[in-house]
Amino acid sequence: MLTTDTHSRRMAQVRQRGTAPELAVRHAARLAGLRYTTRNPDLPGSPDLANRTRHIAIFVHGCYWHRHAGCPKATTPRTNRRFWLAKFGRNRQRDRAAVGALRELGYRVLIVWQCETGDPVHLVKQIRRLLG
Repeated sequence: MLTTDTHSRRMAQVRQRGTAPELAVRHAARLAGLRYTTRNPDLPGSPDLANRTRHIAIFVHGCYWHRHAGCPKATTPRTNRRFWLAKFGRNRQRDRAAVGALRELGYRVLIVWQCETGDPVHLVKQIRRLLG
């Protein structure tokens, strides 16, 4: 069993940018013909990819952190369960607010789940559908 300090250090090591799922989505976006930026702190929720001209925002969500319904990667730690459930709830609430704010600004939003990034053909199709 991990101590709280050990667990905290381990969780702090989880990358936020340049993850394998994000790189897979970037590759698919290029194949689909979407030009994008990756640094978008001025947009609601700081989308992982955005095209401001076409008003497109793409989020790459980790199944664990963003609670992908029905996904085996969306586990809940057994220790400090109440803390984690509250944290995951806040994450989901923040995600909904960001998507809503982007849509109010006229953006089309795509959420790509970590577990979906293993199929590049499917990713390209999703992005092309988003492009219209």
